[in-house]
Amino acid sequence: MFRKVHMRLTLLCLGITVLILAAMSCGWLYISERSLRSSSFISFQNDMNTLIGNIERQTLISEQWLQQMEDNGKYQIWLFDNGIPFLHNGRNAGSRSLYEEALALYQAGHGNAVPGNSGAGGSSSHREFTFWPEEGGPPCHVSGASLARSQGQLQVLILAPLNALEEQIHRQRLLFLGLDLGGAAALALFAWHFTGRLLLPLEENQKRQIRFVASASHELRTPLAVILSCISAARKAEPDQSRRFLDSAETESRRMSRLIEDMLLLSRENSAAWNIRLAPAEADTLLLELYEAFLPLANRKQLRLSIRLPEESLPPCLCDSQRIRQALSILLDNALCYTPAGGQVELALSRTRGGFCFSVADNGPGIPETEKKLVFERFYRADAARSGQEHFGLGLCIASEITQAHHGSLRLYDTPGGGSTFQLELPFLSGSKPSKMK
Repeated sequence: MFRKVHMRLTLLCLGITVLILAAMSCGWLYISERSLRSSSFISFQNDMNTLIGNIERQTLISEQWLQQMEDNGKYQIWLFDNGIPFLHNGRNAGSRSLYEEALALYQAGHGNAVPGNSGAGGSSSHREFTFWPEEGGPPCHVSGASLARSQGQLQVLILAPLNALEEQIHRQRLLFLGLDLGGAAALALFAWHFTGRLLLPLEENQKRQIRFVASASHELRTPLAVILSCISAARKAEPDQSRRFLDSAETESRRMSRLIEDMLLLSRENSAAWNIRLAPAEADTLLLELYEAFLPLANRKQLRLSIRLPEESLPPCLCDSQRIRQALSILLDNALCYTPAGGQVELALSRTRGGFCFSVADNGPGIPETEKKLVFERFYRADAARSGQEHFGLGLCIASEITQAHHGSLRLYDTPGGGSTFQLELPFLSGSKPSKMK
């Protein structure tokens, strides 16, 4: 599924960016080509002002002079003296059809008249325009003039094929096509990498959800099987024995209830429903109450539970005291469950440069280095340290989520001499009024 989504997102991103790139390229090419054609036409008009003025002033037009004016084929000059073609026109016989088409357009009044120079025979005007031949080929600039002379009329038609201009425009288009293709290839690689990185958290979240459902199903199956077997045995057993089976079923039901509560808590977190109500709380009082609540349990397990508080007074800690107590209870309960009899567990509170640090340290078996990054995952249990039936592998995950909701951090370290130390750090939060965070 994610491969198809990855491909479709890549194509979508690539399509949008390529369309934008193509639109910008076409827009730039349009402006550039229009500017080139406009500049070429203005340059042609300026040349025609000079050339036609020179023709008008010439009393004798020679073949050599006309060849010089044609500028090595840049222009094609057609001259008619009172309707009689010059012999020079034969040099351009190959462009006869082009000439006839241009002459028809000139006679139809294309272009705007431009005043000419005054010469010996009077005044003149000429008209320039651009046309595309019907038979194909590059466009041409055309200048036509009818010059009054002492012996009659001199008709002039000058063609300027735009081969060089069209080749320049063609090369420019090919250059932009190559740049666009190169840009599209680079954008394809970027889109593939970017959408892959974008989908990576979603894919990982889906895998976590699948693992969560699989692990939850496994955890729920065990107590449910015990409950069903106890009920079945209770029906067949004697009255005095059936009570023992019902007690076992009740114990497993409570265990299942705790598991479901933890799962619902985490599912509400997935729905962004953590309600963190910030209020000033005394951090040392919070830890002392936790110590007094768990002291009887520590005594029953033959563990020494101690507490270490700072000597100086601490400012109020802005937090949700119920949630922090819940997180610390999880850490302390884990420490008491996995520390062997005769061991010790220490609660400590200190003030750091950034806030408050609560720590729960034990001298139990500890957690291997390779598993320290995994203990905060849902339903994770280390082989040796987290195999108790009363723990489902959700507690540390819940504690971590509560800490993150407070913008704090929960870290695991080795206790000097053996064991594990969990440190829950809360930052100083600005403001004194209670607030609600999600």
